[in-house]
Order: sequence, then C-alpha cells, then structure tokens
Amino acid sequence: MKKKLLTIAISSILLTACVTDPYTGQSSLGKAAMGGGLGAAVGAGAGTLFGGNDLKNAGLGALAGGVVGAAVGAYMDHQQEEMQQSLQGTGIEVQRTAENTLNLTMPSNVTFAFDSATLTPQAQGALDSVAKVLNQYPDSTINVTGHTDDVGSDSYNQVLSERRAASVSSYLAQHGVTPSRLTQQGMGEKMPKVPNVNEANRGQNRRVELAIVANKNAGAAQQQQQQQQGYPQQQGYPQQQGYPQQQGYPQQQGFPQQQGYPQQQGYPQQQGYPQQQTYPQQQYNYPQ
Repeated sequence: MKKKLLTIAISSILLTACVTDPYTGQSSLGKAAMGGGLGAAVGAGAGTLFGGNDLKNAGLGALAGGVVGAAVGAYMDHQQEEMQQSLQGTGIEVQRTAENTLNLTMPSNVTFAFDSATLTPQAQGALDSVAKVLNQYPDSTINVTGHTDDVGSDSYNQVLSERRAASVSSYLAQHGVTPSRLTQQGMGEKMPKVPNVNEANRGQNRRVELAIVANKNAGAAQQQQQQQQGYPQQQGYPQQQGYPQQQGYPQQQGFPQQQGYPQQQGYPQQQGYPQQQTYPQQQYNYPQ
C-alpha cells in the first residue's frame, strides 16, 4: 500500500512539470519544470533511504529535490536565453545538452585561422559577449575543449587542440570570469563531430566547445532573494464606493388630521306642544 501511495505521489509531482507553450498551445515539459519534476523524483527516492515512514520521507525528499531542481532549471533557462540573444549572427551554436548543461560550439572559421591558436577579432568579439553572460550567472563551471581535424599527426593535433582551448580559457579569465570556474583540455582529432571525408566536414571538426555546467545550488541565492523581497502586494482595484445610499422619498407627512365636523349640537329639544287644557266637562242634566 505504501509503495502504491509513493508511486502515486511521485507521478503527481512529475505531472506538475508539464507546462503549456504560450505560442503553440501545446503541452510539453519545460526545462525549469522538468528540472523540478526530476529533482522531486530523485529527492523522493533518496528520502526513502532514511528508513521510518517511507511515504513521509519521500514527500520531504520530493519537496527538497523539486525546489532545487526547479531553481537550477530556471537558472539555466535564463542563461541560455541571454546567451542566444548575445551571440546572434556570430556563428556560435548554443545548445542545451542537459538540464544543467549549456554547450557552446565555436567553429574554426569563427575562432582561429588554419594551423593557428590565435583568436581572430571575430572570435574575441563573440567571447566578450560570452564572458558578460557568464559573469551574470556565476553559479556554474566552464569546461573548454579544443578539437582538430585529421590533417597532420595525432601528436601535433593534440597539442594544437590544447593551445586553442588555452587561448579561449585565458581570454575569458582576462575578461572577468573567475579562473577557478574554468578548466581546459584538448582532444586532438579523437572526437570528430562528423566524418573527415571532405573539407567542409573537416571545418566542422576544427572547433572549440564550452560546456557550461550549473552548480547544484545554482539559482538558490536568487530564489531566496525573491522570497525575501516578495512580490509587491497587490493593491487591487479601488474599493467600489457603491452608489450613494438612497435617501428615500421624504416621509409622507400625511394629510392633516381631520378635525372632524363640529359635533352636531342637535336640534333643540322639542318642548312639546302645550298640554291641551281640556275643556270643562259639560254638565248635562237630563230630567229624571
């Protein structure tokens, strides 16, 4: 039962990584969201290693892993966007090869003349833009790797690739990138990008690559700063004052109270007719 709940919890976390492209309306896994989802899954798995309540530990691990993964993903999203904008039209290719890795490919026609380790003016201008972005996003390391084609001996090409990598690394350090972030190596002709079958392909193989790898805590400082500052409280719309209260119609004073008609005094009481005084009774005397 616990395993089933754990699986459901991790699946739910992964589903939250799904975002909708605002331009196409299609759902997909965004880089930052994918980092949060994968970080949550790894954190959930690691949380169960501590014993005890696996579901609780998995939840805590997922929460921590999700926060870290999302921060790294967002950090690299912004860095990639700025790098692409700053290198438009330079011929330098910018690719996201992993969730925490950004790869820059500088072809030979941009960086060096044939059989040379001296940066061209075009390459220097492009590296100025690269250094500026790298200085804005210091939570990463940069591995500079030089490559050659198969013309010449293996040993010569190895040394040439190392010199070219050193030239790029040194230029970045001279323009503000912390030297401790930089490593360099030469691969000679051992890792061709395409088969060395013609000059066009050889030109692609003569290159310098920069692998920019985010630290595990990349973006944490920015995220904490945003949380401390918080978003400005929404002032909202002004409260509706409403309509003025209806005063109502003036109270009806009513008609003046009817005083009534004057009480009828009545007709004067009838005194009656004067009593008839009767006539004196006539005495009749009949003869006996």
